[in-house]
Amino acid sequence: MTTPIDSAVLARIEKLELEARHVVEGHLAGRHRSPRHGFAVEFAQHREYAPGDDIKFIDWKVYGRTERFHLKQFEQETNLTAWLLVDASESMAYGSGGRTKYEVAATAATALAFLVLQQTDSVGLATVANGIRQFVRPAGRLGQLRELARVLVDPPTPGAANLGAAMHELAGRTGRRGIVFVVSDFLDDVPEILTGLQHLRYFKHEVVFVQVLDAAELDFPFRHPTLFRGLETLPDVLTDPLGVREHYLRELGKHLTALESGCRDRETDYFRLRTDANLGHELASYLQKRRGR
Repeated sequence: MTTPIDSAVLARIEKLELEARHVVEGHLAGRHRSPRHGFAVEFAQHREYAPGDDIKFIDWKVYGRTERFHLKQFEQETNLTAWLLVDASESMAYGSGGRTKYEVAATAATALAFLVLQQTDSVGLATVANGIRQFVRPAGRLGQLRELARVLVDPPTPGAANLGAAMHELAGRTGRRGIVFVVSDFLDDVPEILTGLQHLRYFKHEVVFVQVLDAAELDFPFRHPTLFRGLETLPDVLTDPLGVREHYLRELGKHLTALESGCRDRETDYFRLRTDANLGHELASYLQKRRGR
């Protein structure tokens, strides 16, 4: 027997679905109609150019070595499986403006799910708070988007993400290789995150890190004595922001650089979303760059 969904929860689910559809239809539809040109294309082999072939597939590096035209041929994977690993830990509840980090992350994840399902592929979900909290197996059915939205409208929970451990766990549960979108603020131990990432890469998953940060976290606009509330077991701190701003921004910069560098070394896409940015525009920009590669 299924438990009826509260009307307020249902309203939040419908709102999340509508926001995701708006992002896709307003910014992404038409640019990424086929997964065979975006998520699921793998290089297979070369063959010699023949008159009438599309010159955009000529491999100019091979031409430089051989002075003969060869085309790149691609293997089209079917039934792509995409995974969404979404951080639902306490730090994601922060928001200095109209939306929290978690609200932006949930909308981005639902938009990506909608895009994958439009491409007739399958998508699954794992939310993270002290390891994996909720787990939805991949499916390509019409009702999958609503099932994912139902999980994503649950608010963040107290405690840390332990993102590295969650990636280890997901790697052991995903089966055949696919693409994994990790949506988080990544305010966690970088070496542990990268060890978890390496585990996913070991199983041949393609991984995309989507870092969601609040505008105030990035800009630190505070000017007057402020009580900063501790999250994820950290204590509250009353301080003069002007006295710590330079040090804070320097340490944040080191953290972000270490994360980006680790992704680059492991052939992992990384892009950042600000809570005050246009979500649709940012996702479209990333996916367009991805398609170009």
